[in-house]
Amino acid sequence: MKRNTLVMIIFIVLMIVFATSCVQPEPIESCLIGKTYKFLNGLWHGLILPISFIGSLFNEDIVVYAVNNNGGWYDFGFLLGLGGLTGSTQV
Repeated sequence: MKRNTLVMIIFIVLMIVFATSCVQPEPIESCLIGKTYKFLNGLWHGLILPISFIGSLFNEDIVVYAVNNNGGWYDFGFLLGLGGLTGSTQV
């Protein structure tokens, strides 16, 4: 095995360990009560993603993705909104 390949494998394993080291199960039952977000909400959330992401770094109450959504249509709107922001639908 080449040295570059070994270094890359070690790097990937360390990134996986670092990325999952802070993962904790969070109860989402409170998130699933109330309004269900649909296509247009997903579209809007995709458009404001950069602002939401920056805000989420400083405030725990700001999230970039609505947990209580209606599934595929919300995801589709989210991706379209994100694509509208970048000028392409490829993410």
